[in-house]
Amino acid sequence: MRYFTKDKLFTKDFFITYAWLIAGCFTFAGGAVLFAEPYGFAPGGTYGLSMVFHHLWGWRTELSAFCMDVPLLLIGIYFLGSKFGVKTVISIFLIPAFMWLIHATWGYDALVEPGIYDMNELHEPLLSAIFGGIVYGLGIGMIFKSRATSGGSDIISMIINKYTHISLGTLVIIVDCTITLSTVIAFGDWKLPMYSWIIIFIEGKVIDFVLDGAKGNKTMMIVTKNIPAVKDVIINEVGRGATLIPAVGMYNGNKRDILYTILSRREAVMLRHRVAEIDEEAFINVIDSSEILGRGFKSIKLED
Repeated sequence: MRYFTKDKLFTKDFFITYAWLIAGCFTFAGGAVLFAEPYGFAPGGTYGLSMVFHHLWGWRTELSAFCMDVPLLLIGIYFLGSKFGVKTVISIFLIPAFMWLIHATWGYDALVEPGIYDMNELHEPLLSAIFGGIVYGLGIGMIFKSRATSGGSDIISMIINKYTHISLGTLVIIVDCTITLSTVIAFGDWKLPMYSWIIIFIEGKVIDFVLDGAKGNKTMMIVTKNIPAVKDVIINEVGRGATLIPAVGMYNGNKRDILYTILSRREAVMLRHRVAEIDEEAFINVIDSSEILGRGFKSIKLED
C-alpha cells in the first residue's frame, strides 16, 4: 500500500479516504474505552501507556495520549512525509475527541460488565480482550487503509515497514508487546500483559485482514493426460483463465504440459473435484496466494 500520495480535494478517492479515517478513529476510540481501559489493559502504544497512567494517577487517557503523540508525530513527518503528517494530525485530534464523547455519553464502564468501576471487581477480562482485539484491529486497519496512522507506536511500525516491508500487523505486535510490560511494573500483575498480548495478537491479524483481505485465493498447477477436458472445465464451468506451461519430467524425461490457473477458494474446490472425475491419475499442486493482482482479481493499480 502506498501511503504518501496527494489526495485531490472532493474527489471520490478523497471522500473514501477520509471516511476510512473517521470511521477508524471512532472504532479505535470505542475499543479503548469499552474494552481495554476498564480492565487496566495496556495494548501497546501511547494509549496503552495512558491507560496505565489513568489507573495509577487518575489522568484522562485521551489527554495523556495526546500529549505523547505530538512529538512522535513530528518524527513521523520527518521520516514519512508532510502529507502523512496532515492525516495523522487529524487522527491525533479525532481519537481523543471520540474518546471524550464516548466517556461523556457511556461513562467508564466495560461494555461486557456495565456498572462496575473497580478494575479489581471485573470478571470477564478474556472476553473483553478478545473483542477488544477485534475492535482495535478494525479501527487501526481502517486508519492504515486511509494511508494515515493513529499516532504513537503506529508511527514507529510504519517507519520500520517503509524500510523493511515487514507486515504492518506483525510490526504492531512486536512494538506493542514490549509496551504492555509496563502493566507488570505498575500493578505487579502478570495476567494484565498476557491479556494485553491477546488483544495485540488479534489486533495484528485483523489489521492484515482489513488491509489485504481474506487471502482466500488459490494457485493450482495441474498435470493431466486430458488437458482439453480440464481446460474446458476451467474456462466454461469455473469461468477462469489458465496458462499452458510446457515442461519435462525429470524422472523419465517425458514432455508434458502444466495447466496454471488462479481461483477463489470455492472455485478451487469445484475444479479439484471435476479434475478427479476427468482424470483420477492427475497431479494437482494447490498453493495459497497472499495477493493476486490483475483482471478478475484485485486491481494491479496501486491504491492512491
